[in-house]
Amino acid sequence: MVAAPSASAVEEGEQRPASSQPGSSQPSPVGSRSEDATPPLSALQGSLTPKAAAAIVREHLDPRDVRVFLRSSPARLIAMGIVLVVLCVAAGAVAAATVRDQQQTLNTVLDETEPYAASSQRLYSSLSIADAAASTAFISGGIEPKAVRDAYSQAIGEAAAELAVGAADPEDADARKLAATIASKLPVYAGLVETARTNNRNGHPVGAAYLGEASTLMQTTMLPAAEDLSARQSAAVVDAQRAYTTPPWFSFALLVLALVALFGVQVLLARHWRRILNPGLIVASAIMVALFVWMAVGGSLSAAAADRALGHGTLPLAKLTEGRILAQQARSDETLKLVRRDTSGEYDVAFDEDMARLGAVLTDYGSDIEGSDRVADALRAHTGWLAAHKRMNDTLATGDFTGASIVAIGPGDADSTAQFEALDKAVQQGIVDTRDTLRSNVSRASTVVDKLTPGALTLAFVAAFFVLVGLLPRLREYR
Repeated sequence: MVAAPSASAVEEGEQRPASSQPGSSQPSPVGSRSEDATPPLSALQGSLTPKAAAAIVREHLDPRDVRVFLRSSPARLIAMGIVLVVLCVAAGAVAAATVRDQQQTLNTVLDETEPYAASSQRLYSSLSIADAAASTAFISGGIEPKAVRDAYSQAIGEAAAELAVGAADPEDADARKLAATIASKLPVYAGLVETARTNNRNGHPVGAAYLGEASTLMQTTMLPAAEDLSARQSAAVVDAQRAYTTPPWFSFALLVLALVALFGVQVLLARHWRRILNPGLIVASAIMVALFVWMAVGGSLSAAAADRALGHGTLPLAKLTEGRILAQQARSDETLKLVRRDTSGEYDVAFDEDMARLGAVLTDYGSDIEGSDRVADALRAHTGWLAAHKRMNDTLATGDFTGASIVAIGPGDADSTAQFEALDKAVQQGIVDTRDTLRSNVSRASTVVDKLTPGALTLAFVAAFFVLVGLLPRLREYR
């Protein structure tokens, strides 16, 4: 440490009592005693009364003395020390609280928000699959193929399971209403399908009417409710991830303020007290810089992982889920046309709209994100399905209902069933891939800052300790 002559030597004359100055007063006669002198405390220990103690306290807390002390250098040093300690501790506490809240947000996404969203998406898909499978089974006439019947039963079972385990956030009243609507209509839908199936087995044409009513219930009530529920739950995941990527500006501002204050105090010490370097304050400054860098780097890495979870997981997942549901609805439109022997073109219009939207979703998906290879497979199947559907319509236009049915539900590789199943399988695998990406990146975002909460508090208190270490030697000079 390089130091000029201590300021205490300069101020010593200001603080030394006048009686200690040479020639400042005449010695008192031997045996004489000033009537105004206050006896020492040791002499009064046996006879000190409350009034005498109060008088001594008032004498030492005289307002003039307090004002003089507040303008003194020790008071300024104490004030600066208090400010620095408070700023360091506050900056560390706010940083720790900010990181803790952000981690809680990510943990909530992993444990609650994202599972609710995934459950609502599975519910939506299961209902669409059930509707498509029911109409496909109906075309077969009599006893439907076991595979198709199993697909319907599995879809209904999965939909009921998702409603039972919780496809809606219990704290979201609107989501609970939507789930309740679906739950109340699901038995009605299943009953209509069973009635249609029984009549179809017995060769009663009324079975087609029951199936049409069931499909109308699904398309106008249950699927819209499931779509709204899925959209609400997915939006909650997106909102949480976007909020997380916003930098904690207040925390950074406090850290910068603490660093500025530390630098300012060192400048004052150098100018007023002639101390060029203060090791304690330098160490405290280095600690706060380390905390700032840790916050900036760790926060950036964590935000990057959360942003990747959003861009490569959440948003692509929503697109693929939408694509799978559109495919199921198109399949239902295609098979219902045959079930209802539709000649008005109503189901063709619905099929064309669903397939056009599906094509747009798959085309706009992007080639540099997870699931893009699956989407490429789905696009090829989409093209093949359109060609098969055209063959079905051309065959039906000639009056060959049986031939059209074979194209729609037959086992051929170029028929609608094979192309639809290839598309659905590709999209379903893409959903699995993007969900894995979503969850792994959210987990990584939380892990990156896992040690920052206790670390920020520890560094803040260590910095405050070194502030005291740096200022206490200056205060000792005024004893």
